[in-house]
Amino acid sequence: MVTQLAARGWVRFGPDPAVLRWVEAALPLARAALHNSLEPLRCGGTWDVGLDLLPNDAAGTVGGVALTGAAATAAGAQFGRLPLHRAQLSVVHPGYPQPSTSESETAFRFRLNRDAAHIDGLLAVGPDKRRMIREPHAYILGLPLTATDAGASPPVIWEGSHRIMARAFRIALADHAEADWPNVDVTEAYHAARREVFQTCRRVVAHASPGEAVLIHRLALHGISPWRDGAVAPPDGRIIAYFRPELPGGIRAWLANDCAEGGL
Repeated sequence: MVTQLAARGWVRFGPDPAVLRWVEAALPLARAALHNSLEPLRCGGTWDVGLDLLPNDAAGTVGGVALTGAAATAAGAQFGRLPLHRAQLSVVHPGYPQPSTSESETAFRFRLNRDAAHIDGLLAVGPDKRRMIREPHAYILGLPLTATDAGASPPVIWEGSHRIMARAFRIALADHAEADWPNVDVTEAYHAARREVFQTCRRVVAHASPGEAVLIHRLALHGISPWRDGAVAPPDGRIIAYFRPELPGGIRAWLANDCAEGGL
């Protein structure tokens, strides 16, 4: 599995009883947290971002059930058991995406036609929303909580994009002191690398079911696919719990410990 991750930038882990037990414990708590959330839905009422909503502990345990299984083991073998934040509960509803007043027409078209492709940890800073590396994650672990059709807005990933992105960011930061890296504007380098990815990397749809898991390289370009007409999901939508623990070593480790050098 680690070999596949190194080559492709992502891997899907098949049905795992340990993961399914975790999902069965997490789902009712996730539904309660989403019901009580005051965060407004985005994209015309079709997407709930759900940041830090699942009441898991720092080991990932929720409802008394530990987060174990092949995917967590693979991540732990590479980085150790990093402390986990409260998981994001990404919820998508039929019709995603829809235009909204909080998003420009250009941004909406990018969401619709390019899956809002992005790299986690690059934050839009300041009034001009310049991209800076502020959250160097170790990996992205997605755990589906609800069973859906394959067209119910699963995540998408561009295979091999992690290598292109790593190269682009290294070049962009090369002439800056390491202490300044979090404040370096990498917007142009990021956009150019993203264009290269669209031209050269294969877009894959990573649909998975409860009990399965998707592990994504932190530098892999990824996004959310539009909801296909007729796709079926439970009334509360397509729910995926995401973990993105911070990587010890900061941006240098974020860049250096990529697949080209033997890591995730």
